[in-house]
Amino acid sequence: MEEQPNNRLHGVKLADILDFLVDKFGWTELGTRINIRCFTHDPSMKSSLKFLRRTPWARAKVEELYLKSVKD
Repeated sequence: MEEQPNNRLHGVKLADILDFLVDKFGWTELGTRINIRCFTHDPSMKSSLKFLRRTPWARAKVEELYLKSVKD
């Protein structure tokens, strides 16, 4: 694998990101911070991961919140 020194998400799995955010905020708060239906209506890890893998703009929002949360 190539080194990616400037990519802070390198090596971090989407499932781990989502686990971290759900543990930190819970589904309700996560749905408030990022208004995505998979977070606000009957949320689950499986459905959220499926949606985020297929929707680049939603994944970008989740990754941005993760980076902000890790920094704090």
